[in-house]
Amino acid sequence: MHTLPASERSLLGLALALSLAAAVSLGITRFAYGLLLPPMRSDLQWSYALAGAMNTANALGYLAGALLTPRLLRLAQPPLLLLGGAVLAGVFMAVTGFFTGAAPLLLQRVLAGVASAFLFIAGSLLAARLGSLRPGRGGLLLGIYYGGTGLGIVLSALLVPAVLEAAAGRAHGWAWAWWLLGLACIAATAVLVWPARVLGRVPLPSGAAGAAARGFRWPQFAPALAAYFMFGVGYIGYMTFVIALLREHGQGPGRITFFYALLGVAVMASARIWAGLLDRYHGGQPLAILSALLGVATVLPALTAAWPAVLVSGLLFGGVFLSLVASTTALVRHNLPAVDWAAGISAFTIVFAAGQIVGPTVVGWIADGPGGLARGLLFSAAALGVGALLAWRQRPLQAAATAPAATSTGLRP
Repeated sequence: MHTLPASERSLLGLALALSLAAAVSLGITRFAYGLLLPPMRSDLQWSYALAGAMNTANALGYLAGALLTPRLLRLAQPPLLLLGGAVLAGVFMAVTGFFTGAAPLLLQRVLAGVASAFLFIAGSLLAARLGSLRPGRGGLLLGIYYGGTGLGIVLSALLVPAVLEAAAGRAHGWAWAWWLLGLACIAATAVLVWPARVLGRVPLPSGAAGAAARGFRWPQFAPALAAYFMFGVGYIGYMTFVIALLREHGQGPGRITFFYALLGVAVMASARIWAGLLDRYHGGQPLAILSALLGVATVLPALTAAWPAVLVSGLLFGGVFLSLVASTTALVRHNLPAVDWAAGISAFTIVFAAGQIVGPTVVGWIADGPGGLARGLLFSAAALGVGALLAWRQRPLQAAATAPAATSTGLRP
């Protein structure tokens, strides 16, 4: 019989390994496209609206996957969904390199979105279980998981420009980057076998198994859900088009690689920066504060092409946006018994995906008009500002403070 992890080192190791799920589902499957958008748009003669529609298609798939996940979790345990989603994400990424037509590429983005939703939600559930083993460190462990997205961003920043340069003389040289990213996803899947096996044996927190499920009631979380929708609208415009904007500003490949890698490193560092905030507050304060900071990061490159300001934007954006995602999981953990975590995480994932459907197409449509990409990012920043105001209205659920499951999982009143 295997023993469950107990030491701090074991917990941190599992969190780091599990973070590869976030690296694949977001850092690679979704955000690597921002690096590939400029060469694909140039080669395939896309408008900004069509280029943005590619990430809208990915978000549509992500929404479909989020809607399917609760049903699948009734048939299969999170570890199986985690590994299955990781394999499918790698396959769909690699398949992209074999097409040039808009229709099959849009379909690929949809399918990759479905797979990444399976992977991300299953990973979030396992991260929540991991956090329950050490409630006082739950914010840090959740932050490490979501911060894995930064690893995927850094890997994409190092791989994609190098492959594009090496394949510059080939027709559709960008296809080689998709193939390599697909292989990276499969390699990450092999590492994910370990946390999937170990955390699959971690039981629900003491008392949760006998606690009555209250169910996730959307009206109780309405301000946070609305804010998270606006986050989905706002942040994805930045991640889709900021590289294209930097190229328009005349930044060379070396600076773009440095900027994107710096953003990814900031994502990884954000786990420790914001862990205390996620553990301390049980309402919408973390979501509000982080949304406001993200709006500032988004507006900077829209206002100036100065390189120091661009670097500040990347650092601030990277240091905030995945901790904002983690804040919603922390909100669910703080206010619901463990038996309702899956429903809560799925609900937030659904509104997040819906926001991402709106964001890229609207920003692309704006960018095709007067003002270009800079005006599109102003729209993204405004959406994040509205989200901050909405999140501030979210209050803790007082009933959760007295629930047996809440006490047993270390959730404080």
